[in-house]
Amino acid sequence: MKPIRFVILLFSAAFAACSAERFDIVDRPDIASRNAYYPSNRAPLQPQYFVKLPVGAVRPAGWIARQLRLQADGLAGNLGRISQWLEKDRNAWLGRGDSNGWEEVPYWLRGYAATAYILGDRAMTDEARSWIEGILSTQRPDGWFGPVLTNERGSRDLLANMVVCWIMQDYYDYTGDERVIAFLTSYYKWLAACPDELFLKHYWDNSRGGDMMWTLAWLYNRTGDESLPELARKIHRNTADWTKPTQLPNWHVVNIAQGFREPAEWWMFSGDRKALHATYNVFSFIRRAFGQVPGGMFGADENARIGFFDPRQGSETCSFVEQMLSDNILLQVTGDPAWAENCEDVAFNSYPAALMPDYKALRYLTCPNHVVSDSRNHNPGVDNSGPFLAMNPFSSRCCQHNHGMGWPYYIQHLVMATPDNGAAALVYSACTATLKVGDGRQVTITESGNYPFEEQVRFTVNTDGGVSFPLYLRIPTWCDGASVYVNGHEAKGTCTPGKYAKIAREWQDGDEVVLCLPMKLSQRTWQVNQNGVTVDYGPLTLSLKIDEEYRRVDSRATAISDSKWQADADVAQWPSYEIHAASPWNYALVSGAPITLQRREWPADDNPFTLESVPLEFSAKGRLVPDWTIDQYGLTGVLPGPWAERSDTVSDIKLVPMGAARLRISVFPPAE
Repeated sequence: MKPIRFVILLFSAAFAACSAERFDIVDRPDIASRNAYYPSNRAPLQPQYFVKLPVGAVRPAGWIARQLRLQADGLAGNLGRISQWLEKDRNAWLGRGDSNGWEEVPYWLRGYAATAYILGDRAMTDEARSWIEGILSTQRPDGWFGPVLTNERGSRDLLANMVVCWIMQDYYDYTGDERVIAFLTSYYKWLAACPDELFLKHYWDNSRGGDMMWTLAWLYNRTGDESLPELARKIHRNTADWTKPTQLPNWHVVNIAQGFREPAEWWMFSGDRKALHATYNVFSFIRRAFGQVPGGMFGADENARIGFFDPRQGSETCSFVEQMLSDNILLQVTGDPAWAENCEDVAFNSYPAALMPDYKALRYLTCPNHVVSDSRNHNPGVDNSGPFLAMNPFSSRCCQHNHGMGWPYYIQHLVMATPDNGAAALVYSACTATLKVGDGRQVTITESGNYPFEEQVRFTVNTDGGVSFPLYLRIPTWCDGASVYVNGHEAKGTCTPGKYAKIAREWQDGDEVVLCLPMKLSQRTWQVNQNGVTVDYGPLTLSLKIDEEYRRVDSRATAISDSKWQADADVAQWPSYEIHAASPWNYALVSGAPITLQRREWPADDNPFTLESVPLEFSAKGRLVPDWTIDQYGLTGVLPGPWAERSDTVSDIKLVPMGAARLRISVFPPAE
């Protein structure tokens, strides 16, 4: 009898454990409560669906850690030694003079400081602190800080100060330095006192007032200062109007990537759902008109222009990182998983190819169809004059200094807290997140795997005792047949694409969750672009594998006028590169032919974003289009129409993930 009784007891215990676990598919987390451990929106603001953890709480691993380390060792980590904009003598941001007083220092420091905190790099952290101390020292009794730049009417330019406020958020979350709260409170009092006729009256700050709105909410959630919501109203009425259904205030690519979210940020304060809908409308509108291409972005190679919507039109590197950040902000505000999906689209498919594999140079513009990466001026084929397609450490003072915030801000949003004191894995990359959950117990969630190059994402929970909390996992819209396993047992329920899997249970040390995301090949047709065809594999878009010939050129000889080197910088250590096609690229895709996958060994250096190391390669069929050539502007020709002759010969071609291809054809004319 005793053995039978023992079995019954074991069965009863197992049943009790299973019955205590609840698996649901939900549209959003429940916002009836407010997270007890991390500041989030307080009344009268609309509740947040996800809450960002303090910088450093999420530590990267795998390929994303490799990208961040390359960035720290590359251009972003060394600009302080080579960029004249970051020289400390007479630098207005350090209170030492009147030079170098616009966006370059804040742009660079935002990414540099966040990288330092995430890596725990002592030397970088000390360097970042020296700049932050300098900026703190510039605050005046009236609250203003930093240099003073005014227009002819006496209105001060607020753009660079907006970026500094982001730097101070991270610094406070990392150090707890209460001077930051006093610093920002005093500055916002200056903003509140500034007359409307002098407020946000410059082109750039007027377009990007939403940046100010977001940091205002951050401060309000920590202080409860009742004057701040009224300041939000002032910011909204003076910011460029992003709410019109068929018109934008301007067509600049970075302004759009940042500015489009401002109505949703205003919705947080106002509760006006029309404002929230306006953000969705701008996102859709710009992509309907200029974004009928893969990679998550839209063609605006400075500005979007009528007639220039072919996939050979590109986007600034600045716009990639700003779009990724906007996506993550909107994910917090709305809970809509579509924003996480767009962030992954840009991060996996567009952003990596904008940089050299060693992160020591970048190009100003990167295009979905991009087979010429030289130092020529391609205007008016692109809407700017300069050598903006080459890999140059000084391709432009904006992207040069701003690109470094892309990966650290991406990493900060991989895992977030939820209003019900849970955790959510939203944008997938290997990492370790440490946070308080449930009754306040601290847990560590380790995410592993090589997603998006593999189909499984594994999570391990480490805790010093049992703790109950919900864990949310995003189910991508592209994935049919997703499944979740908890400690080896499949969770019962259908994982609906575009929703969240919610696992609520008492977690024990070592519990493991495996999210299986089967990836399939699929195709998209871009009707407005000659019915061009794009091939996707899960979240990865594929491009033609083109042999890349790198030609080293003198960075000084190919620099533009605002490229300013420090006098003792060793320019030879920071070369520029042109990349030229060394194999045919003008193929039409035979869409009915099978496409087969060949998996390759994972790269030893953990960097999958090069042709040599990319772990996925696909075999397909193509037909050459002889008349599809380089055009009169020296650019990839626009997609040929059905009347353009296709070769009778069917050729074997290779496709690779778009993010690994610095020369790429990612929209093919159909062969038929």
